[in-house]
Amino acid sequence: MFWSTKSWDAAGKHCYITGGSSGLGLALAKMLAAQGAHVSIVARDEQRLARALVELETVRQSKAQLFQVFSYSLLTAEASEAALKAAMERHSDVTPDAAFLCAGKSIPRFFVEYTTAELTEGMDFGYWVQAWSAWFLAKKMVAQRRTGSITFVSSTLGLMTVPGYSGYCPGKHALRGLADTLRCEFLLYGIDIHIFFPPTMFTPSYEEENKIKPALTKKIEEADGGLTAEQAAMGQAHITADFLTDSFRVSSRGSAPSNGWILDGVIDLAARVWIPLWSTLTDRRVRAHREGHYQHLQEIGFFAF
Repeated sequence: MFWSTKSWDAAGKHCYITGGSSGLGLALAKMLAAQGAHVSIVARDEQRLARALVELETVRQSKAQLFQVFSYSLLTAEASEAALKAAMERHSDVTPDAAFLCAGKSIPRFFVEYTTAELTEGMDFGYWVQAWSAWFLAKKMVAQRRTGSITFVSSTLGLMTVPGYSGYCPGKHALRGLADTLRCEFLLYGIDIHIFFPPTMFTPSYEEENKIKPALTKKIEEADGGLTAEQAAMGQAHITADFLTDSFRVSSRGSAPSNGWILDGVIDLAARVWIPLWSTLTDRRVRAHREGHYQHLQEIGFFAF
């Protein structure tokens, strides 16, 4: 749904995708490759990158397409710059036409259970892993007087919150703030900024999260039907994929442009009714879980702190 209101021809374009070795990033990479794009993927796991390259070849449309994979951890400014330079090298050092910043991960826990390292990682993987790439992309694009687009990937949790994601939500909310600021600021350069708020996606990362996710968080998420990565990857400033996320988008749009004033008006009216009901039900579930949660804290030795 990255191009739900505008037709965008990917053929012959260089598309730069971070976190593209699995999940949403890989689904997007294959979709773009099938449309004739040149695709550069950056991720950490070399084995997954090798498998991703094989999958791209299965949807190749012409011999002229260039597919590249690069192994970098994008948690630092230096690595993010090096990854971008590596991807640009075989494109005459010209910046990509479109960048999709899909890198990130979640460590779901209750706030009191996090370690200092995990809280730091929450901002690194939720915000900086995309912000550093966007910074270098923008600097290079402006220096080369290039237009194009940068799309961030936040989450429904970048518009609202539920218990168990206190290490994750702040970074995703910060991404929304960055994207909204740049959308306006980058009108100076003709660079389009978008941000995608996907709901639950059934990916390898989701399976890993569920191994440590609090029971209360799983209970609250039951109403979220979820999407496959392929469904989620199918030009608004704020891009959503389901009614739940659309409701939170409309009710917290701020200065971002509307996705259509008639439809947004209808969604806003509905959201005024059901979001308070959703919040009330969620609060009740949290209070009902209080005794079980204290028992959980007792079992993990928290009160020895």
